[in-house]
Amino acid sequence: MGDTSVATQVATKWRKKRGSLIMALHEIQDIKGYVPWEDALEVAQAMNIPLARIYEVLTFYNFFKLEAPGKAVISVCTGTACYLKGNDKVLEEFKKELGIGEGESTPDRTFHLQCVRCVGCCGLAPVCVVNGKTYGRVTVGHVHNIIDEWRKKFDDEDKELAHG
Repeated sequence: MGDTSVATQVATKWRKKRGSLIMALHEIQDIKGYVPWEDALEVAQAMNIPLARIYEVLTFYNFFKLEAPGKAVISVCTGTACYLKGNDKVLEEFKKELGIGEGESTPDRTFHLQCVRCVGCCGLAPVCVVNGKTYGRVTVGHVHNIIDEWRKKFDDEDKELAHG
């Protein structure tokens, strides 16, 4: 499978398993961070599924992204405990600081802001997760520091790459 695309490889892996479209799309998103339209076309062909059905799945489940997200994906928990502890204020502060809305990425694609139903850390509410790192008891005052932490991390990585 040397020159075979990721989408075709994934579709080939899943095509004989009944009801596996969602699993195939999840795998592509896990690899690429989103499901590019070209990959959806390849999955449709390789799995012999109408493109309309694939588009239906991709747009029904809000987990799937059709555009490349930012390097840092900020997930603000909207579960009950986080809601009761003021996650709405935290979300509004992220929107204000980043200049984007929910489900959007900054123009430079550094940050992507999304809401998630529950991250399972109710005792730490309100919670947000950035690229797998959990932040608990987040207040409006923490938002700027969280963003700065990730900007610095990416700046440091860029400097390392530049200097070999």
